[in-house]
Amino acid sequence: MFKHLKAVSGDPLLALIIAHKQDTNPKKIDLGVGVYKDDNGNTPILNTVKKAEAILLEQEDSKSYLGIYGATEFEAIIKDLILGEGNELITSGRIRSTQTPGGTGALKVAADFISANLKDARLWVSDPTWGNHKSIFDSAGVEVRDYPYYDPATNGLRFDDMMATLEAEVKEGDVLLLHACCHNPTGIDLQLDHWKALTDLVNKHGLLPLVDAAYQGFGDGLDEDLAGLRYMAANVQDMLIANSFSKNFGIYRERCGGLSVIAASADEATAAFSIIGQAIRANYSMPPAHGAAVVYTIMSNPELKAEWELEVAAMRDRINGLREKLVSKLAASGVSKDFSFIKDQRGMFSYSGLTLEQVRTLRSEYAIYIADTGRMSVAGVSDSNIDYLCESIAKVVG
Repeated sequence: MFKHLKAVSGDPLLALIIAHKQDTNPKKIDLGVGVYKDDNGNTPILNTVKKAEAILLEQEDSKSYLGIYGATEFEAIIKDLILGEGNELITSGRIRSTQTPGGTGALKVAADFISANLKDARLWVSDPTWGNHKSIFDSAGVEVRDYPYYDPATNGLRFDDMMATLEAEVKEGDVLLLHACCHNPTGIDLQLDHWKALTDLVNKHGLLPLVDAAYQGFGDGLDEDLAGLRYMAANVQDMLIANSFSKNFGIYRERCGGLSVIAASADEATAAFSIIGQAIRANYSMPPAHGAAVVYTIMSNPELKAEWELEVAAMRDRINGLREKLVSKLAASGVSKDFSFIKDQRGMFSYSGLTLEQVRTLRSEYAIYIADTGRMSVAGVSDSNIDYLCESIAKVVG
């Protein structure tokens, strides 16, 4: 039955991680992996997560199924974190939220929901976008289109081109996917004025915004990072939001995320939520418990919540500090290229502006592993490797 099958190429980023692991150079640096790392190159378990797990070890009394939407008490946690406590959308019942297996699970459920219920809807994504966005929606039978986003000439945002393309080519009922903050892979974020213009465009053309909020807290702050999302949510009738707890709680392997639907009324939100439940049942039946239990334990305990906010701030400050150091040390190395744009980007990733040839030279001659696109994970930089990294880039760039 399988003789006709041909092997497919794997994810290039995963291949990059494997190549780094197999490299015997003691100076090797992995700037491809998409997880937070501390200065020792480890992905730490947050202190609040350890404390929450200790509480669960003592208090958890069942391993029974959770149900399609996950733990019922977790819905409020998702809503409050995304929109802020007491938001009018919450009190009016216009938003409903379900636990999912990571942000990826949320996007998969959203893709199935769109495919089954929004006839002929096309999904518009930024060029570039997270590598798995297209695969997820392609697999659900949703046509994917690109809108301009990254400008390699300025290492900045092509917002005018983005708006011109969308104005000219979208049709009513299309879905517009936006990154809430810490754009993956470029690190270039939309500003509040951009969100306001996009909100007007959504309302003018009858689009459905789908916002991917995977990195809340890693840009400028837990509330600051979602200012644009919150503005749009308050000024459109309908919206889907996929969020992840993997990064800001450091629970990558626990696969904890959420999918929220906002509708024009509480009744419409409830109807959409019921259909989302059908998509969940057909996908994975119900989500895993542990990650959500950890998050709920932290967020429902005022002391743990306050400590967690400090831990998120420490991770954010480290990443932003590394951006400043990179720019400073690259300039001091005598490199010919101006890398000052790196400090203005946000989140774990940076489109470095390095060419494919330069990236491959860094990999083959200096054991520095950066994606072919030039995207590098800033969290992979440390005090122990930053000098070698900057010196190597200077030699390759000239």
